[in-house]
Amino acid sequence: MANIQSLDPTASPLDYYGWELRRQREAHGLKQGQLGDIIFCTGSLVGQIETTKKVPTRDFSERVDAALGTDGLFSRLIGLVLRSQLPAWFQPYAEMEAKAAYISTYQAQLVYGLLQTEEYARAVLATGMPDDLEGLLAARMERQRILERERPPLAWVVLDEAVLHRPVGGHEVMRRQLARLLEFAGHRWMHVQVLPNEAGEHASLAGSFTAMRFDDDPDMIYTEDVISGHMTANPETIREAALRYARLQAAALSVEDSAELIIRVMEERYGDCFQPEEHPVA
Repeated sequence: MANIQSLDPTASPLDYYGWELRRQREAHGLKQGQLGDIIFCTGSLVGQIETTKKVPTRDFSERVDAALGTDGLFSRLIGLVLRSQLPAWFQPYAEMEAKAAYISTYQAQLVYGLLQTEEYARAVLATGMPDDLEGLLAARMERQRILERERPPLAWVVLDEAVLHRPVGGHEVMRRQLARLLEFAGHRWMHVQVLPNEAGEHASLAGSFTAMRFDDDPDMIYTEDVISGHMTANPETIREAALRYARLQAAALSVEDSAELIIRVMEERYGDCFQPEEHPVA
């Protein structure tokens, strides 16, 4: 069993979180079990987080802040902690994604990460047989918080129709995932188009890619292979990607027709027809 006193709080965000949690708890004269009772969890979980055996969640962090009166300290730390759980090669992209003013992405195999439900994301991440699936899952869900900002990035997502038909996690999971996509029908900041099978050969047969624009940084293009990701700000690559994306959007169904196709796939392939609720324009 790791000794919390031996943890180096400068070693990682997770180490610092555990070290600070114990420091704050003891400063309030609480045992692990007592703090657990206050925030509705077990003392064992508190101990596991203090010794970095478990990755904390945002809900846990907010409860600790409320219980200890720490003025949002742990709610601020949790973003760093969860981002540190991402693969090292992916962390630079996640940092840039969080700063982007405009995101445009084409996804050939899977639903874009910012739009994945927790169930769908769990099934996707499990295919890599990670040592800490829950940590990776929490980190992926944390990325989606950028969509909850008062002014989120403007995002345009083109999904290959094959994404809709691939039953990741099973039919129930896919039905809820497609329903999630439909929640963005008519959304002000997020637009989803589907590239239909009928489009045949298209401008990105080589695979998925994501373009990001920033207020104060150069544009970036991100691509990914089976073991790593690659970002570039090369102007020629940026121009080529922009041209390809324009062609993809031209070949894709409109936002409205894409929603109709998603509903049809839900009904015919996953056994349930979902009608999106009316949402006010964000």
